[in-house]
Amino acid sequence: MPDMAARTGRPRGFDRDAALEQAMLLFWERGYDTVSIRDLTEAMGITAPSLYTAFSDKQSLFEEAVEAYARRYGAYIQEAIETEPTAYRAVRRLLAQAAIQQTLPGRPAGCLILNGATNHTTASGSIAADLRARRTQTSSLIEGMILADIERRELPADTDAHALATFSVAVWQGLSQLARDGHDRQDLEDVVATAMTTWPTGNP
Repeated sequence: MPDMAARTGRPRGFDRDAALEQAMLLFWERGYDTVSIRDLTEAMGITAPSLYTAFSDKQSLFEEAVEAYARRYGAYIQEAIETEPTAYRAVRRLLAQAAIQQTLPGRPAGCLILNGATNHTTASGSIAADLRARRTQTSSLIEGMILADIERRELPADTDAHALATFSVAVWQGLSQLARDGHDRQDLEDVVATAMTTWPTGNP
């Protein structure tokens, strides 16, 4: 009987999850466009036919890597928004966790969702659009919490919910860039502390 691994192009003992982890780390470190199929096969320890058999193509692999990243390293975003009772506390928690996640020892600096397609080509426009949609969703969720806090008088009535949500996301994105530039966790935490002092006075 023919060997199944040979027929599918996969090496014996192929660990799909481990291969995906290596691809995720490479995309996280270098972004989508600068990573080649050869880079991926070397990092994942598989051949090009194995990659295509297991993940279809580079774009599909990247999309799956982003989902894996969101589950393993980006869950703090949704947790902060769903768990904290006010926008202030949700953003403070989100940014504090970002400072930790973006400076993890042994992991690429920054955030895959924020930096995965910064300098994208026309061909990878859909990749950049998907990551942008994820960031926009985060901003919209924060804005919704701010509006709810205004309604409950947790924040002043004249608070600009859109501007405050945009500012919060700008800080989040800035933390990633600082991490990629070599700033350590303490630097990022200092930025978070300063940013939170600019929030409107209320009852957070």
